[in-house]
Amino acid sequence: MRAIVQDRYGPSSVLRMEQLPLPTPAAGEVLVRVAAAGVDRGVWHLMVGRPYPLRAVFGLSRPKQRVPGLDLAGVVVAVGPQVERWAVGDVVFGIGRGTYAQFACAHEGKLARAPKNLPLERCGVLAISGLTALQALRDATAAKAGERVLVLGAAGGVGHFAVQLARALGAHVTGVCSGEKLAFVRSLGAHEALDYRRDDFAAAPERFDVIVDIAGNAPLARLRRALAPHGRLTFVGGENGGEWTFGLERQLAGALLSRLGAQRFVPLLANEDGADMAQLAARVESGELAPHVERVFALEDTPRALAELEAGRVRGKFAIVPAAD
Repeated sequence: MRAIVQDRYGPSSVLRMEQLPLPTPAAGEVLVRVAAAGVDRGVWHLMVGRPYPLRAVFGLSRPKQRVPGLDLAGVVVAVGPQVERWAVGDVVFGIGRGTYAQFACAHEGKLARAPKNLPLERCGVLAISGLTALQALRDATAAKAGERVLVLGAAGGVGHFAVQLARALGAHVTGVCSGEKLAFVRSLGAHEALDYRRDDFAAAPERFDVIVDIAGNAPLARLRRALAPHGRLTFVGGENGGEWTFGLERQLAGALLSRLGAQRFVPLLANEDGADMAQLAARVESGELAPHVERVFALEDTPRALAELEAGRVRGKFAIVPAAD
């Protein structure tokens, strides 16, 4: 099969195309013919190997997993031992291993049946960012109908799902993004859209009950000013800070503040749960949720897709579509 590989950490130029043997599914895994794979910041972090503590798990000097990529959608073509949920021919989406390739393995518990009303190239961007948005609102902050929800980074992968899910919940939604993406955020259902270069979300007369902080740039003091006295905030990653922390110090300070006051600051580590993926699929089929694919890249253009992502030139998600031989 054709696959994207990397043998060292670095920018997107370290990626290259290579011919590899088909992977063999282990116990509890299936082999999927990849129709589409999503591009997200998590893949970028694993490509560059930063923040550096990631390397203790994913490889000290080089990535243990040579083929990058996590999101996928496609058709099951083989099943490993002890697989009970899936059979050859099932159309699925979810989280796999090395999905920037024509074939990839995935654990059966990290897959769900693809929604019938969505093309596979859009299904391929749903799992990771969709799960993160769902769990940020449902689990980390317990957002409710009628509450004021602020989404920082509202035009990105997680953000554009969070805006839609919060609106479907019945919340009053404000999205923060760059000026050129304001119309896009409004089209997702946001009641208000703010330009982060021009508008100060912390200066609003009313405080927010829930803040989903995806952008990872705002100082903690500013977030506290914007949050209601008993409000809840969840940190979805972080892009500021040094090469070792990438903003982790904000989360540590937030955890301390949560012990000292009524405001709650909750870090989020998304759970790769097939049942939640099935819930996302149901919301897509009901019309509550619609993944936005800004652009589709061929497999050989994966380095360009990751470079465009790093530069912030994306609304919603990018998809990688490996062509069949």
